[in-house]
Amino acid sequence: MNDTQLLRYSRHILLPQIDIQGQENLIRSHALIIGAGGLGSPAAMYLAASGVGKLTLCDCDVVDLTNLQRQIIHHTEAIGAPKTHSAKRTLTGINPEVNVVALNERVNQNRLLQLVAEADVVLDASDNFITRHAVNQACVSHRRPLVSGAAVRFEGQVTVFDLRHSDCPCYHCLFPADGENEDMQCAVMGVFAPLTGIIGCVQAAEALKILLGIGETLNGRLLLLDSLTMNWRSVKLNKDPACAVCDIRESAIAD
Repeated sequence: MNDTQLLRYSRHILLPQIDIQGQENLIRSHALIIGAGGLGSPAAMYLAASGVGKLTLCDCDVVDLTNLQRQIIHHTEAIGAPKTHSAKRTLTGINPEVNVVALNERVNQNRLLQLVAEADVVLDASDNFITRHAVNQACVSHRRPLVSGAAVRFEGQVTVFDLRHSDCPCYHCLFPADGENEDMQCAVMGVFAPLTGIIGCVQAAEALKILLGIGETLNGRLLLLDSLTMNWRSVKLNKDPACAVCDIRESAIAD
């Protein structure tokens, strides 16, 4: 690191769990963020500020006036612009040293496989089950740690699926694709603005801990927040031995 970087990241370097070596690891790291909305905004901003060297943002939407109530990475003048382009401008303003790759596209499964393979950690900040399951499948295939978050109304949840470990559950173990899950869109249900910031910040913290190899992550635990009462609950997650996604991976490894 140069003198400017040593000063910029000095408050991280003062932490013995991070130090200079840990900060250098962050600078060499690559995080993939799916979604540049309510959750992706704070997650991307804190990862950029923390010095993660490369951030790939993937979103096919444009900035709308209704987004600005919670999607803090976007500004009024960005209305009508692709979210990833708007986000890149903000992130570059926060930390010009970070390489921000803005992908204004709806990615299919093959594209996701490519993007996940290139990343060290994946943050799912999307808002629908189809995307979440596609991201999960790609992370299972490439054994990439996945940080998953969701927020609607006053309720939020966040967890880590550390798919580098064979005994770890995946997103499909928790929410089977053929289950009775129903997307709850913010446009219909509403969402408490600070809630997305809280959950997105937890996602950033979990991603940083994974990249640094420090602390205890939310792997195997689902953290639930009721922001009306500010009560947190932690639920233990178990791997589904009959999971149609990660069980196939283990079978292929055994063969």
